[in-house]
Amino acid sequence: MAKAESVRYFCSACGASSASWAGRCPSCGEWGSLEKGAAASASGVSTPQKTKSVKATDVLPPERVSSGIEEFDRVLGGGWLPGGVFLLGGQPGIGKSTLLLQTCGRMAEAIGSVLYVSGEESASQIALRAGRLGVLSEGLHLVCTNDMAGALESLPGKKFLVVDSVQAMRADGEGGWPGSPAQVRAVAQMCISAAKEQSVPAVLVGHITKEGRIAGPMLLEHMVDGVLTFSGEDYSPYRMLRAGKNRFGSTEELGVFEMTETGLVPVTDVSGLYWNKAAETVPGVAMTVAVEGSLPLIAEIQSLATATTFPYPKRTGRGVDVNKIQLFSAVLDKRCGIGCGLFDIYVNVAGGLLLREPAADLALCAALASAVRDVPLPGDCVFLGEVGLAGEIRPVVRLSRRLQEAARLGFTQAIVSAREGGGGKPPLDVVRVSTLKDALKAVIS
Repeated sequence: MAKAESVRYFCSACGASSASWAGRCPSCGEWGSLEKGAAASASGVSTPQKTKSVKATDVLPPERVSSGIEEFDRVLGGGWLPGGVFLLGGQPGIGKSTLLLQTCGRMAEAIGSVLYVSGEESASQIALRAGRLGVLSEGLHLVCTNDMAGALESLPGKKFLVVDSVQAMRADGEGGWPGSPAQVRAVAQMCISAAKEQSVPAVLVGHITKEGRIAGPMLLEHMVDGVLTFSGEDYSPYRMLRAGKNRFGSTEELGVFEMTETGLVPVTDVSGLYWNKAAETVPGVAMTVAVEGSLPLIAEIQSLATATTFPYPKRTGRGVDVNKIQLFSAVLDKRCGIGCGLFDIYVNVAGGLLLREPAADLALCAALASAVRDVPLPGDCVFLGEVGLAGEIRPVVRLSRRLQEAARLGFTQAIVSAREGGGGKPPLDVVRVSTLKDALKAVIS
């Protein structure tokens, strides 16, 4: 008697499997997400696969393909890798299609024909935008359809694939409307299989939910080789490109673009976005150099201290964690004798920059001390160091790169940790200190 086939249920949100159906996924807690999967025969015989040595030339990774935009290549880790599939997410109207259409146009001129699949726009709409961007090319081929299988029939011979968007496409043989978890998973799998079989780099455009995550099952982000996020504010023409996942490169790089009438233009001097050099110095302002990936940024930390009559002083921060303001206020009080308990303290990082790295700790402490003492700091000085609870100054990573950027922008002095190595002659005057108290003595009389 033949054995009964075993049936498993798979979560459309996280991809977890279960031997029995349940109303709620035991892994991620999503309700109504378990779906019956393909039956697996208990007596099925698998086909043995031939192994390959990692030293064999036929499994070595091919050379990367440039996107035609240097800023884009840096975020990717050097360009597209043939067979690699990336998911690009962003808010509606942020410029995802514009960025990819510019990339397709430049790649079509450089390496040959590319395929742009659109399930949301007509060919005339895309051609109109391509003309405005100046990327009209014979090598840029358009397919406007919701049928993913039919669109992939045009892929052979192409050097690059864009699918805009994965939520708009439909996979035959899979139930549900386009955009449903099952359809998104099936469409993504078709694109991934085609890209890897034909060794073609591919990008899938994904919509963003109101919670800020890419719409569709979480499994989608695990399936692809990289997840790119394109973000920006409605009031600003600047757009940020980051990689939240990248199997072929770093996830710390930042690409900055400016949206213009002729498309997206890479911003070469990013420090100018977050720092406007003032003619006069005022109390509570300290400068530091943050690093996003390999990109150094001059950051201006502004602090304001006002006397309070309440027993619990207020602490407010924008661009810096409020807990850090509380922590360093205590360190200044205990280790340096600068009492912050009688002041409401407000901290802002100019330009909307978000500082997370500890290299900005010393600048934050200097700004707080300057605001409380109402004494301005030197305008030509940057502060680079991590501050501990004992009041010690710890070294930071990539100090030489930070000092070079500061010197390029006209700074002449830097306060750093005494534990920093020599590393040759610095491009500006470096003052090495061991404690926060020593650092403040050097700049606040």
